Amino acid sequence: MIIYPAIDLYEGQAVRLKRGDYDQMTVYSNDPLSVALSFKECGATALHIVDLEGARDGEPKNFELIKKVTAETGIFVQVGGGIRTSETIKRYINAGVERVILGTAAISKPGFLRDMVVEYGDRVAVSADLKDGFVAIKGWREVSNQDALSFCVEVEKLGVKTLICTDISKDGMQGGSNIELYKTLREKLPIALIASGGVSTIEEIKTLSKLSIDGAILGRALYEKEIDLSEALLIP
Repeated sequence: MIIYPAIDLYEGQAVRLKRGDYDQMTVYSNDPLSVALSFKECGATALHIVDLEGARDGEPKNFELIKKVTAETGIFVQVGGGIRTSETIKRYINAGVERVILGTAAISKPGFLRDMVVEYGDRVAVSADLKDGFVAIKGWREVSNQDALSFCVEVEKLGVKTLICTDISKDGMQGGSNIELYKTLREKLPIALIASGGVSTIEEIKTLSKLSIDGAILGRALYEKEIDLSEALLIP
């Protein structure tokens, strides 16, 4: 299992939201690069970065900062938030980002998703952000009419190799993730699955690993020191 420490960016700061609510934002650092380097020093080999302003507004707002973090850490970086054009994907990949994550665009423009998967292969992932069984879009501010499981099956058929799945009701709440959801997805999908949202204990990470979930994104639990990153990285 790959552990992805999360850095959510808003106005150049490292922040966390509760259940995707921009009005429930906690600022953890004014220096996201230092946060990224501290994760690397603990042994992290990958980072999950989200441009929250980009997700909300539909275009990258923290590109230069993400480029700097990618260059100075020198580790695997995957990025989401406001990536809705081929130009944005190319720009991130040229900046050294290893994987870009499509969310809103994957719902609203399935043809675009298909084309990008053909062009970039496994460097394009999809984020399925779920609310009450449906996929949320536009920075989680709107809920589509797309059923969660059907959507996940559809993107796999389009050739997507990595799916990041978040239960929004769990995100930032430190109350545990939706284990049953990941168990169901693992049974249905033969692709890489990354769990996100509410992962808050070492035991939970071990459970996800036993389910053959390929990765886990850790956010607030790291910032609040409920999970020791060095210990989490030892879980196979």
